[in-house]
Amino acid sequence: MAFIHLDVGFLYTLLVCTAFGSMLSNAEIKVNPPQDFEIVDPGYLGYLSLQWQPPLFPDNFKECTIEYELKYRNIDSENWKTIITKNLHYKDGFDLNKGIEAKINTLLPAQCTNGSEVRSSWAETTYWTSPQGNRETKIQDMDCVYYNWQYLVCSWKPGMGVHFDTNYQLFYWYEGLDHSAECTDYIKVNGKNMGCRFPYLESSDYKDFYICVNGSSESQPIRPSYFIFQLQNIVKPMPPDYLSLTVKNSEEINLKWNMPKGPIPAKCFIYEIEFTEDGTTWVTTTVENEIQITRTSNESQKLCFLVRSKVNIYCSDDGIWSEWSDEQCWKGDIWKETLVFFLIPFAFVSIFVLVITCLLLYKQRALLKTFRDQKAEAFEITKKPFKSTSTFQTN
Repeated sequence: MAFIHLDVGFLYTLLVCTAFGSMLSNAEIKVNPPQDFEIVDPGYLGYLSLQWQPPLFPDNFKECTIEYELKYRNIDSENWKTIITKNLHYKDGFDLNKGIEAKINTLLPAQCTNGSEVRSSWAETTYWTSPQGNRETKIQDMDCVYYNWQYLVCSWKPGMGVHFDTNYQLFYWYEGLDHSAECTDYIKVNGKNMGCRFPYLESSDYKDFYICVNGSSESQPIRPSYFIFQLQNIVKPMPPDYLSLTVKNSEEINLKWNMPKGPIPAKCFIYEIEFTEDGTTWVTTTVENEIQITRTSNESQKLCFLVRSKVNIYCSDDGIWSEWSDEQCWKGDIWKETLVFFLIPFAFVSIFVLVITCLLLYKQRALLKTFRDQKAEAFEITKKPFKSTSTFQTN
């Protein structure tokens, strides 16, 4: 029994010493942060490269495969983006209207440190574009629409208080272009660039699209504005066409339309239908180009609907509704409407004409009778014998 107690005590002491020795050994292992950490702007309007060099290592760690923990964000953002990588660079898009901050450390894997991961201290860096001009000189109300997933058009308004000689230039870039490009088809207002019609943008979907609008003036510096978006999220389709409304029976109504023309696949559409029944309107949505609805009343005399379209969540994160289609209507009992709007007025007109005709005929007969009476009287007068008197004188 004493031997068992001794063995247990010895084993406990051995475990404690081993753990303490391991902790002491790990505490003595240190690793340096990466060297020459910097943020490099290659001129892609916000697509930046974060670069660094390996840390200095003792000879006994040179065979270890190390990793780096990279954190970065725009300065006013609450959340850091975190990347674990074995590379010596990482690229991502940033909003150049704001500053950027980043930090990185070195991670030694457990197999190099007796079973536990070791981290270095942080290396930190920041990046700002060179500020120029007052904030008020930036363009206002930037609006970009990718019409029918084919044509990108952007427009803006001039900054507040800028001099009359101020003009703006737009540059853009997305992955696949060798360098940033300037707009070649500006929309001009009073001779000033206030928008851009982009050329065909090959292989530009589902990528960050970067835009910079800067300005020039002899009177004052103009602050540039930077924008990042993805084209599939600002698509505005064409409205649906060829609407049809069919009343199948006393209750069921079939609404159908053609999908908008253009390159957008049928699976990418969502439709909003505005249906009106005798002055009562309600709205519903569907991903099909046909829908069955039920009449609220069998006595309804007028049914109308319109449709508009948008790219759905299966093909984009967001989108812009198209314009509404032309309205398609169905009207109830046509004979009743014909009676109200045609037959009754026609009957009134017919009666009026008949009365006038009767009056004219009556007047005509009266005139004829008067004429005949006068003629008869004249004839009677001519039939009476002619009496003459002669006077003879005798001598």
